[in-house]
Amino acid sequence: MSRNLQDYRQSYEKSELLENNISDNPFELFERWFNETEVEGGAGEVNAMTIATIGLNGFPKSRVVLLKSYDSEGFIFYTNFNSEKGKAIAINPNVCLSFFWPSTERQVIIQGVVEKVDDETATEYYHSRPRGSQLGAWASPQSSEIASREVLENNLAQVELKYKDHEVPKPENWGGYIVKPVNIEFWQGRQNRLHDRIIFNKEEAQWNSKRLAP
Repeated sequence: MSRNLQDYRQSYEKSELLENNISDNPFELFERWFNETEVEGGAGEVNAMTIATIGLNGFPKSRVVLLKSYDSEGFIFYTNFNSEKGKAIAINPNVCLSFFWPSTERQVIIQGVVEKVDDETATEYYHSRPRGSQLGAWASPQSSEIASREVLENNLAQVELKYKDHEVPKPENWGGYIVKPVNIEFWQGRQNRLHDRIIFNKEEAQWNSKRLAP
């Protein structure tokens, strides 16, 4: 099977990223871009981000997760600690996050170091989730091999019965991670593939920025 995609082209013309209209704080720029993309409405889930880890087999692996909060400390998401990514993070906490927002012709790429969030924060978020999602965290042995779809459905039926008249507790192996960035790159599509790229690097408590060639 072969398919030629050489004629798939798009001219990026919606915006620009210039040094004279950005803050010295990359989190302020991230929030502005996030809000503008949300208003644009072109992203189904504006908080969807790709996280890349170094897998247990030595290969990098990327998958999409959902950003659930952020502040000047970093970017928080939640998962099963026994999942493939959880095990990879336990061995190598250096990760890369990336957001692609085609409606605004923008990317944000974040390299950082992962830490677990405190259990109180994770528990509070867990109980804010729909009950079905809470039960699903118990039903799925994430990243483990299973024999069939029926395994998941049977597991779910069992936990539904177990917690029928009770609050669903947060599993001990489920919680949050915060990615504390060491650098944040902002990419704005421009005409003729001469895209704008500004990268912020953290040096001690100071953020310094520079322009990269596209």
